[in-house]
Amino acid sequence: MSEPRVGVNKVVSVTYSILDDQQQVVEQIEVPVSYLHGRDRGLFEPIERALEGKTVGDEVTVQLPAKEGFGEWDPTKSFSDAIENVPPDYRKLGAEAEFENEKGEKLTMVVTHVDEGTVTLDGNHPFAGKDLTFHVTVTDIRDATPEEVAAGDVQERTGTLH
Repeated sequence: MSEPRVGVNKVVSVTYSILDDQQQVVEQIEVPVSYLHGRDRGLFEPIERALEGKTVGDEVTVQLPAKEGFGEWDPTKSFSDAIENVPPDYRKLGAEAEFENEKGEKLTMVVTHVDEGTVTLDGNHPFAGKDLTFHVTVTDIRDATPEEVAAGDVQERTGTLH
């Protein structure tokens, strides 16, 4: 019997690390993350293509420019305001606030800077505007269940790689 290979309708589990353009690790996931290959939006397309046909234990390295990864940094998703206009709970670094626009779209913003009388919130992904390198290792491959195929998603998701 041949080894299972990454392909459409296979549930693939991976571990990964993400490096910035200085080759510094900015994220490392050692607990496997599972996705439904060819059907799921839990993985960047270039990474999914690189994994096609791989087997357990195989590793791939994919370089993603910002525009193909988390997108370019968008200045319209960042703003600063006087600290007295910001509720006390949101005056500390890392605090998160959710906003909704007139279309009902939600955006989570994170306090990224607090200084003399000003608070800055940023709704960009922390990796936006960064060229990144992904090192991905296949840890498991199995056939998707009929329910997973119908849903187009892994039923017991352990995370996402995006």
